[in-house]
Amino acid sequence: VQLQASGGGLVQPGGSLRLSCASSGFTFGYYAIGWFRQSPGKEREQISCVSSSGNTYYADSLKGRFTISRDNAKKSAYLQMNSLKPEDTAIYYCAAKYYSGTSCQSLSYTYWGQGTQVTVSS
Repeated sequence: VQLQASGGGLVQPGGSLRLSCASSGFTFGYYAIGWFRQSPGKEREQISCVSSSGNTYYADSLKGRFTISRDNAKKSAYLQMNSLKPEDTAIYYCAAKYYSGTSCQSLSYTYWGQGTQVTVSS
């Protein structure tokens, strides 16, 4: 089982990035996918998720700026991040959990990717 997060980098405030989460070793379509982030000195927080049926969740602070999606045929999920702010600087992780429900927040995720660094700075 493997999750590989990618797409991070250095971007100026107001810019955009698209993170990808590629999977292997499990039946991706049956899994909820979550995106988390952790900034230095802060706890890891869940920022978004998409259920196996396509229902989505966003942290209140991100609504309207981030969009999560999934492509079951490619066994991948994505996080489109727009209007980035310096406070979005963090390591971003994707995670997966076998789950058939529609509400994907607050799950105890089973598989985790290694994280990708996002730095928003001028």
